[in-house]
Amino acid sequence: MSPGSVPTAGSGSPDAAPRSADLHAVIEAIADNIATVLVGKPDTVRLALATLLAEGHLLVEDVPGVGKTSLAKALARSIDCTVSRIQFTPDLLPTDITGVSIYNRTTGDFEFRPGPVFANVVVGDEINRASPKTQSALLECMEERQVTVDGHSYPLDGPFMVIATQNPVEMEGTYALPESQRDRFTARVSLGYPEPDAELAMVDEHASTDPFATLAPVSTAAQVRSLIGAVRAVHVAPELRRYAVELVSATRRLPELRLGASPRATLQLVRASRAQAVLAGRDFVVPDDMHVVAPPVLSHRLVLTAEAQAARRSADDLVRGVLERVPVPHGQAPAGLRTGNGATASPHSEPRAR
Repeated sequence: MSPGSVPTAGSGSPDAAPRSADLHAVIEAIADNIATVLVGKPDTVRLALATLLAEGHLLVEDVPGVGKTSLAKALARSIDCTVSRIQFTPDLLPTDITGVSIYNRTTGDFEFRPGPVFANVVVGDEINRASPKTQSALLECMEERQVTVDGHSYPLDGPFMVIATQNPVEMEGTYALPESQRDRFTARVSLGYPEPDAELAMVDEHASTDPFATLAPVSTAAQVRSLIGAVRAVHVAPELRRYAVELVSATRRLPELRLGASPRATLQLVRASRAQAVLAGRDFVVPDDMHVVAPPVLSHRLVLTAEAQAARRSADDLVRGVLERVPVPHGQAPAGLRTGNGATASPHSEPRAR
């Protein structure tokens, strides 16, 4: 199978494979649909889409009122699949997320009642408001796509994505996510305040109406599975795979860090780069794809030293420094692969270096 051909979920014949143009149209439709709610944040929207297509999970971290929950809900509603929302509170229990086995008097057996995690898109609002015990209920779900209760494992249907929000400012009554939990999030995004023009457009459009009232799905779970299949088939040259390993390894040698990025981060970096290439209309990865996704994929996994925190160094700055220092490979794009404008890449073309 060529890197650009993707079978539809459940189909076995090449004739059933959707065209690349059709898949790209689905991506643009989802992005435009989210943009009707989250005004003026196209890069954030595309990163959220890249995380979905990379079969990952998204952590939205920012101050109140900038649209964290709106982004999560808009992405969830743009796909015609099962969606659940969990409001994390201090009294939330792990079984409130995963489900619980209940004794049935009629049959004399225990029956499993699935929790809200059994959905395609799970929105976890203010995840750091719940206790570490409750937060840990998501560990198995996010990594293994299954839930184990009373010795029985129940698989989660794909696509499966957790979109969690948290406020990094109001820390009273919150529980910081442990490193093992943060490492399971493919990317972290901060929305930031909108530009004045975008904020004015938001006031004009949303001040008197609820944007979610008319927000309808523009894609299906089957189409998303086809997109995920397209991402899996994206070509990553050996030089770029080695480049991803070198980037992640470089974070482990930084004196400003107590803990660098994990091997899981390397896998997530490559997957997110593949998704970024699909968003650009290509079926091969170039170094620019990794440069786009590296800060949101790596920064939240890094643990700074006390000295670096006192010097007000940020994890994003350290990742960008690594990107500047590690040499960019000048590999060759495979012959016959499509570029973003629909043309065919030359077998001797080199990715643009930064």
